[in-house]
Amino acid sequence: MRVSPLLRFALALSASLAIGGPKPGFALQAQAPAGSRQAQKPDAAAGQARPDHAQVPGVVIDHSPKSSGVYVGSPSIAVLPGGEYVASHDLFGPKTTEHKQAVTRVFRSSDKGKTWSAAAQIRGQFWSTLFVHRGDLYILGTYSHYGNAVIRRSTDGGRSWTEPKDAASGLLLSGRFHCAPVPVVEHGGRLWRAMEDTTSPRRWGLPFRAMMLSAPVEADLLRAESWTSTNRLPSDPAWLAGKFNGWLEGNAVVTPEGRIVDVLRVDCPEGGKAAVVSIAKNGRSATFDPATGFLDFPGGAKKFTIRFDAESKRYWSLANYVPPKHRGPRAGGVRNTLALTSSADLRRWTVNCVLLYHPDVSRHGFQYPDWQFDGEDIIAAVRTAYDDGLGGAHNAHDANYLTFHRFGGFRRLTLADSVVRPDTLGIEPGKGGP
Repeated sequence: MRVSPLLRFALALSASLAIGGPKPGFALQAQAPAGSRQAQKPDAAAGQARPDHAQVPGVVIDHSPKSSGVYVGSPSIAVLPGGEYVASHDLFGPKTTEHKQAVTRVFRSSDKGKTWSAAAQIRGQFWSTLFVHRGDLYILGTYSHYGNAVIRRSTDGGRSWTEPKDAASGLLLSGRFHCAPVPVVEHGGRLWRAMEDTTSPRRWGLPFRAMMLSAPVEADLLRAESWTSTNRLPSDPAWLAGKFNGWLEGNAVVTPEGRIVDVLRVDCPEGGKAAVVSIAKNGRSATFDPATGFLDFPGGAKKFTIRFDAESKRYWSLANYVPPKHRGPRAGGVRNTLALTSSADLRRWTVNCVLLYHPDVSRHGFQYPDWQFDGEDIIAAVRTAYDDGLGGAHNAHDANYLTFHRFGGFRRLTLADSVVRPDTLGIEPGKGGP
């Protein structure tokens, strides 16, 4: 019996609401079928249209309609020592101050992500990572688009923050820096966090130089002198047979051999590649061998986060995998599929499950996922472009939502648990790859 896409969507949504997904422990994130539209709902008080979040997968944390010219960027999420969740995102777009003094919004949840409330708005914070260290909450990124590297601390769970006025209070590096909400990793008595600088802020990609910051775990993280930086490593457009367009948004990762590496997103036409930069034990040098440093990585043309799970002894990532159905010469723009991927050795990666999907590529996206392990689950904050009853997102990149997701029993998920039949995306049964 052949079931229509609309009926399949209704059945999937009903099952998700009733039992949390098609199989035990899997929280299904349903999506509207192709061509669906949301009706605008009038605001009785103001006589104006108001947003309709009913179809948006996950829990809506924040929303900014495309008409505002303000878009949602750089999701990050952290779990406080008491179990509360904190999430953040910055604002970008033509009606923002991202190039002068960027703005980041911070939210809190005390009920495991079911509801969220605004906690703070930080002026002078962009492309930033939330992380907990020694009981305090920190946020590390840049002051603005290609701005100084800055860090702030909060001792009240994200409600108030220190101000990086100078090298003694959070101004780590002066210059033109680029990054994303990527992991801060503790290893060998130090904290590690990848970043890039740019030699030409008017050009994207190739001017980015990879680097790694690190600091002793007992140091005052607000003091610039606590941090060590590697050399700033340039790239070469001749790499990948002349199809290399830049590396960025690197992840600090501990290899199976116990070394720190920087695993970077790689921009190339077909996508599916990442670069592994070696970092010296003392944190002072970064090196790359193009003959061995590239690896096949599902979704490598977009930002991803890699974390190691001691229980499964595997590396896990949420990434914008491009399934065969959507492959073409512009992999970096395909963000309509969010997949759970994993690897035992950091070099050979498998697509375990498609977690979020929409058939439209141009105006729907589940991108820049930041996530944490939470027992048997993965919790994630996602920059989401989706229908909102107000015309939807400006495009797939210029997202209008920050959404929260819980993917239950992630270690057991397979392609059979995907929110869409793998064969409809061109994925062969039992297979997944870059």
